[in-house]
Amino acid sequence: MTSPKSDKPDMSTTAGRLQDLRNRLEEAQAPVGLDAFEATRAQGKATARDRVEKLLDEGSFVETDALARHRVEAYKMDRTKPPTDGVITGYGLIDGRRVCVFSQDATIFDGAVGEVYAEKVLKLYDLATKTGVPVVGIYDSVGPRVQEGVVAAAMQAKILRAATQASGLIPQVAVVAGPTAGLSAAQIPLSDLVIMAAGAAVHLTDPAIVTKVSGSEATADSLGGPAIHANETGLAQLVADTDIAAVELARELIGYLPENNRAASPVTAPAEIEAQDLNAFMPDDEAAAYDVHDVIAAVTDGDLLELGAAYADNVVTGFAHVGGRAVGVVANQPSVLAGCLTDAAARKAARFIRTCDAFNLPLLLFVDSPGFIPSAEEEHAGVVSGAAALAYAFAEAQVGTVTVVTRKALGASYAVMGSKFLGADLVFAWPTAQVALADAPTAAEALGTDAAKYAEENLNPYVATERGLVDSVIEPAQTRAQVLEALRLLERKVVYPAMKKHGNIPL
Repeated sequence: MTSPKSDKPDMSTTAGRLQDLRNRLEEAQAPVGLDAFEATRAQGKATARDRVEKLLDEGSFVETDALARHRVEAYKMDRTKPPTDGVITGYGLIDGRRVCVFSQDATIFDGAVGEVYAEKVLKLYDLATKTGVPVVGIYDSVGPRVQEGVVAAAMQAKILRAATQASGLIPQVAVVAGPTAGLSAAQIPLSDLVIMAAGAAVHLTDPAIVTKVSGSEATADSLGGPAIHANETGLAQLVADTDIAAVELARELIGYLPENNRAASPVTAPAEIEAQDLNAFMPDDEAAAYDVHDVIAAVTDGDLLELGAAYADNVVTGFAHVGGRAVGVVANQPSVLAGCLTDAAARKAARFIRTCDAFNLPLLLFVDSPGFIPSAEEEHAGVVSGAAALAYAFAEAQVGTVTVVTRKALGASYAVMGSKFLGADLVFAWPTAQVALADAPTAAEALGTDAAKYAEENLNPYVATERGLVDSVIEPAQTRAQVLEALRLLERKVVYPAMKKHGNIPL
């Protein structure tokens, strides 16, 4: 008579030990059971592991610390010790390029961060910075794990420090796939780029506490849903309909970014685009609006990935290619506020410029702005600091910079939007450009002269060209060719910055 077969492997044999490993890894694939996965999918959301698999090239994911478990015994925590401890970490490929990734798992302790959980993320940051590869973080967490007390907060602080130290060394992309609160939420703005999915949220304080203190009903969505962060705070540069769509956007974003701060701007096969005759583009009426997206499409390879489109839309920012070379684009939008700058627009542009400069992406600016919006509200919002922040970001930039003045570059807008003496390497102007200190009525009143006469003598690109503030006045139809050659030349640009810890940008 044979004895009953046991499910437990024979640990005295190699085969048994191999089977034990396979069992442990299988458990890590569904740490709290398949039912939790099915419940997540039934809500129309993907699991933490689903998100990683959609982010990376098929079959490329290598998981790290899959068998990690927390070590806490207080508050009956010793009764539940699932593998992975609530976060999936590892590395893989996106279109053949190496990246590191972590994905918070809301099915385990609501994704709350504990000591072992944090150790996994810290190890991943260490690996990414040593090897020079981007980090993609997929967020879905209630914040520090209450059962672990102040240690959880301390470990979260270590993660904040690691993300800060990695800033400017490797690209960091945050995908907010679910509600993310507390100190976990504080990590998200440290990323270079933020994508939010519908149904996700980012807020520091628990809605119940906000409701109690304020006396007004608060929800995760009202405090920090996608609409708030895309339209009001500007934190979310991209918003997707689902968490999987958000992950797919992250794949697209990574394609524009170099692997680290020492790598060159990515180059792809040049796209074949239909040539457009920009000579007939600019309206004869200088007050007429136009959509700068049309100019961007004609000069680039037509593949602009706009960031922050719903926030401060009087400035357009985004990634594109010119002749297959990845660039960062900043442009005034004449169809919104006549292209005037605001505090929010200046800060949006400044943040984007610093992101591009950190990772060697050349800057391409299109200028058409009569100045900053004159209002008490803007002054109270801190527009003078916003203008200084934009000037600081551009003046500090070391990457190749090309400015194209299409129409108005007046006063403060002229100075801070990629002017020659602020640091632009090459400045081109169309014959329709007006490069001057002020518009005709303002200047004429100050000088006691005729506005029409002032406009005839000063509102053109030639006064600035005579003084070396514009390198070339070009036909609009030549813009793409001129920009392409300029970018090729600027690949050789070398800057030796002053020896200092860092400057003090006006925040």
